[in-house]
Amino acid sequence: MKNGTSGPRRIGNWPPRSLLGSLEPATRELMLRLGTATQFGANESLLREGDPTSRHVLLLIEACVKVVSNTADGHTVLLAIRTDGDLVGELASLDGRPRLASVIAVKPSVVRRVGQAEFLDFLDHHPTVSRAVQRVVTAKLRNSTWHRIEYGSTPAPLRLARVLVLLAAQHGERVREGIEIRLALTQPDLAALAGAREPTVHKELRALRHKGVVETGYRRILIRDPAALHAIAGIAEIPPEYGVWSAPRPQGEGE
Repeated sequence: MKNGTSGPRRIGNWPPRSLLGSLEPATRELMLRLGTATQFGANESLLREGDPTSRHVLLLIEACVKVVSNTADGHTVLLAIRTDGDLVGELASLDGRPRLASVIAVKPSVVRRVGQAEFLDFLDHHPTVSRAVQRVVTAKLRNSTWHRIEYGSTPAPLRLARVLVLLAAQHGERVREGIEIRLALTQPDLAALAGAREPTVHKELRALRHKGVVETGYRRILIRDPAALHAIAGIAEIPPEYGVWSAPRPQGEGE
């Protein structure tokens, strides 16, 4: 971990479903001035589950992190993936209780580390940001509830299809061939997110490739036929907070 007093502040496009992407430019710029820039290496821990004293939050600037938790029998469960523009660690800052999960960098990541007092004071003086943080917390709660319902009521192949739909909506970028999920996810990661065994995920991905629905490579997933994947998953519509990020169209590219 490396700390800095200011560090780079990204100016470009933010995923609209992220906290920073949901803010007006002037307000976002103010928020990007909070705290200090901090860099983490791949596989480095940003936050630790159960930490009773850590109360700061992290704004992800150029980052990809895993949110994980340890079960009573010693297994590690992957709860979520967070990327650019997202906020992590807000629950401990808001309620003052120990961390519920650990956050680990998937790749070298740049964040802004904001202390609890500075974060809460900023929310007090910027109601629009406070409401945006409330929406973030609510969306995470809805997603968590959805996962619990899915694990108890649907077969593993259907859960995998639905996880792919949500990953495409939350972290996908539109390209000519479809929607590319630009996350460094392994098959064990997908299995953990879907609550399925790794051999099952391997089998179902092979079936989806055979149908022309997805294309996979080393830590890369391309949804070639989003409509077909939605049909397989039985999901007709994604809630607005999961809106797909449409990347800026390259200059000179037509419709």
